[in-house]
Amino acid sequence: MRLTLRGRTFELDREVAVMAIVNRTPDSFYDRGRTYALDVALDHAAAQIEAGADIIDVGGVKAGPGSEVTEEMELERVVPFVEAFRERSDVPLSVDTFRAGVAREALAAGADLVNDVSGMAEPEIADVVAAFAGAALVVMHAGGPPRTRPFRSAYLPDVTTVVVEACRRLAEQARDRGVPADRIIVDPGHDFGKNTFHSLELTRRLPELVVLGYPVLVALSNKDFLGETLGLPVDQRLEASLAAAVASVMLGARIVRAHDTLQTVRAIRTVESILGWRPPAAAARGLD
Repeated sequence: MRLTLRGRTFELDREVAVMAIVNRTPDSFYDRGRTYALDVALDHAAAQIEAGADIIDVGGVKAGPGSEVTEEMELERVVPFVEAFRERSDVPLSVDTFRAGVAREALAAGADLVNDVSGMAEPEIADVVAAFAGAALVVMHAGGPPRTRPFRSAYLPDVTTVVVEACRRLAEQARDRGVPADRIIVDPGHDFGKNTFHSLELTRRLPELVVLGYPVLVALSNKDFLGETLGLPVDQRLEASLAAAVASVMLGARIVRAHDTLQTVRAIRTVESILGWRPPAAAARGLD
């Protein structure tokens, strides 16, 4: 399994990509607008690269409910970041958006990947990705309309079966619209339209999603299902996030989206070495 973004090839049979989050929103659930300003967002992205991030993921709209953000507002938040980031770095850049118009402008400005967390609410987003050579698309099971919270969600016969089938269908839809199969990534959508039991089950049954043959992205970092699992507020979920990331990689995930980049990179690189994919940085113990 191989994914190439801006000349960087990820050999996902033996490698895990860490995707670092940059929020250009004033109301994000985790950083509460700390990286909203353009210069701060760019500095934060640079720091994530220094910490070992393989991909930067920038978003201009809070995923959950909040103040209205028009397409024009989202463009003003995202495109200047993409342009300025691309002047500074050739690291692969993802844009978190469900709008085809934003995806088009972001890719034209230098983004490489569209991370659509809506379940292709605007199917034209796949047409946009297909029109840009080398661009890739994340399709996700959203479990409801964009920017809504779940209420007594129920899945029959079970959440994993439904999510796997939905991701298979979304990937096929993207392919039918011209996105090459090797440019498609699937995301089970932890917390999106799901309760804590659903997200925990999806994590332990990730191999059923891996079987589809597309790289699996997991966005677990500091999410509510981890907070509810341990009874912890959002600013105390690091250890749970790392544990979930490690478990997900062991079960087949190959892209991990994270807020705490340095800690996530160290955890994931350790797993790669345990699996025999990455040699130790040093191995003098017992040899001299």
